[in-house]
Formats: sequence, C-alpha cells, structure tokens
Amino acid sequence: MKLLGLTGGIGMGKSTAARLLTERGVSVIDTDDLARQIVEPGRPALAEIKQTFGPNLLSADGQLRRDELARKVFADPAALRQLEAILHPRIRELWQAEVKIWREQGRATGVVIIPLLFETDAQSAFDAIVCLACSAATQHERLQQRGWNDEQTQQRLASQWPVEKKIAQSDYVIWTDATMETHAAQIDRILTARGK
Repeated sequence: MKLLGLTGGIGMGKSTAARLLTERGVSVIDTDDLARQIVEPGRPALAEIKQTFGPNLLSADGQLRRDELARKVFADPAALRQLEAILHPRIRELWQAEVKIWREQGRATGVVIIPLLFETDAQSAFDAIVCLACSAATQHERLQQRGWNDEQTQQRLASQWPVEKKIAQSDYVIWTDATMETHAAQIDRILTARGK
C-alpha cells in the first residue's frame, strides 16, 4: 500500500482534498475528526483536559467547550503544549491502527491528513508527503469566513510551522488558490505518479 501524509496550513483546503480523495476511492483518515472523537463525553482525553484546564471547559451536558479551550491554549504556548501532550499520542495511536487495517485489507492507497504532520514528527511513517498551500490573502479570506478575527488567526498561525517550511520538506505541493477542477487535477497527477 502507498501511504501518503497530507498536511498544510489552516484554511488551505485539507477538507476539500479529503472529499476529492474519497471520491476517487482513496482511503482517508482526517486527524481533525479523530481529535473531535477522543474528547467526547466519557473519553479519557476529556477527563484529562478537565483535570488539567479546569471543569469550566465543559458545558452543562458534559461536552467540551472547544471555543473556550482554543481561547485558553492559543493565547498560552505552555497550555497549548499541555493540550498537545494529551491529544497527539492518542490521535497517532488511532490513525496508525487504521492504517494497519488498511494494509491487512490490501488497500492500494491511503492518505492520512495531519495538519501538524511535521510538528509532530510523523513524516517517517509515509511514503510521500503532500502539502496543500495557498496565498496568504486567500488563507486570510477563508479564515475570516470561519468567523475568526485577526488575533485568533495570528495565534493559530503562530502554533504551526510556516507553510513555506512545510512545502520545502514535502514531496508534492497542491496549490489551492485555483478552481476546484485544478485542485482535483493536481490530486489526480499525484495519485497517478504514486501508482494508484
């Protein structure tokens, strides 16, 4: 099985790439989805977050108040490191278990989407790394559409490698400023090159 790691900055098209890959019959894991699963009520990661950051981060029905947690950790690098220490090992364990199943099933190609792929030193697990990128102006516009203000955007950007550094260490780059057709065509070229 060819295993690709897909990364990129926030707002650079990872969700769109996941949809396009799935449409092409490629097995895809998005670690953002795993991150949401492991903090559901009753999960050990949520209990550890509550113990580390306080009970006020849970709503009355026991759900994680994600916006409140983001406000806390993105304003405090030490708190962000604490959160990552809770989440990242659990997320890695889950995607590695899924990849093991793919291999046992004889899947041809698999893609794991990891926004912090390089930051978590996961690159050695993959046959090739694909980085999604767009212009700073396009990224800013997309993040504004999410309702983020400039401070929130800057805090999140500061928590990741600059996209230029990710591009330099990747095997392929997909530029997402263009049309959906162009985005899809770039994915198709990479899949062809990797023998899907």
